[in-house]
Amino acid sequence: MMWLVISGNQTMVTEFLFSIFPHLHEGGLLFFIPLLLIYGFIITGNLMIFIVIQLDMALHTPMYFFISVLSFLEIWYTTATIPKMLSNLVSEQKTISLAGCLLQMYFFHSLGITEGCVLTAMAVDRYLAICNPLRYPTIMTPKFCIQLTAGSCLCGFLLVLPEIVWIATLPFCGSNEIHQIFCDFTPVLSLACTDTSLVVIIDAIHAVEILASFLVIALSYVHIIMVILGMPSAEGRHKAFSTCAAHLAVFLLFFGSVAVMYLRFSVTYSVFWDTAIAVSFVILAPFLNPIIYSLRNKDMKDAIGRLFHYQKGAHGNRR
Repeated sequence: MMWLVISGNQTMVTEFLFSIFPHLHEGGLLFFIPLLLIYGFIITGNLMIFIVIQLDMALHTPMYFFISVLSFLEIWYTTATIPKMLSNLVSEQKTISLAGCLLQMYFFHSLGITEGCVLTAMAVDRYLAICNPLRYPTIMTPKFCIQLTAGSCLCGFLLVLPEIVWIATLPFCGSNEIHQIFCDFTPVLSLACTDTSLVVIIDAIHAVEILASFLVIALSYVHIIMVILGMPSAEGRHKAFSTCAAHLAVFLLFFGSVAVMYLRFSVTYSVFWDTAIAVSFVILAPFLNPIIYSLRNKDMKDAIGRLFHYQKGAHGNRR
């Protein structure tokens, strides 16, 4: 444990300890192996979706463009936290430096907000495609899709920056134990030895961000469902529902867990429930996304089949 002596008896914490991870001899390996397999699946699944969409011309549409962006973000979103979790499960030193903790918080929340913005763009895309199909091609141009993606990234990476800079200026003394599986605002701020009442304002800002995205997406899908139900053709209704079902599932999974975790205000959970909720959006949601977007999507399955068939054919020709 590293400490920096300031003056007299006052000490400054320069690294934090993740106290809830079990030691290797206490069953850490039992958690390490499944988490490693899940992380491998998340990276492989999302990378495969990203590559297939880039290579298959049939998937060069706004909807699949946003899915590829989401898959790319998921790779880095999980990489911000899971490798450190894996290290903590097998290492005796379950610590992270103050700088490392701040960077983990920054990238985790920046990428998370960016994903929320991309999900909002995807909802708008589906709304225009189903509710305003005649104007859809002229509105959702490749240039506009890139602009929406760039705006999502800008929003994600700028919104969190002031909070991270503020936390970096706080003094941390006394306990250095983080009761969570990764560095997050509430567990870290609870260790600061100064007034952190400003966090209430920050929580309110985050709440507005989450609720704004949630309302835009929810209203878009309510309108979409109403339009679909009004379609005269059963085949048309089924096709429209199938294109929206995956987006709706990811939206509910992502925003449901985020809302429970960050729209709590003064409500506190036990360490068990805090951990369980964190696992749901740090591990479970990214794990299910490749399944939802590939195994449950006929176009994606056909594109993956074409890619592997092409690879086998190319390999056979070389031989």
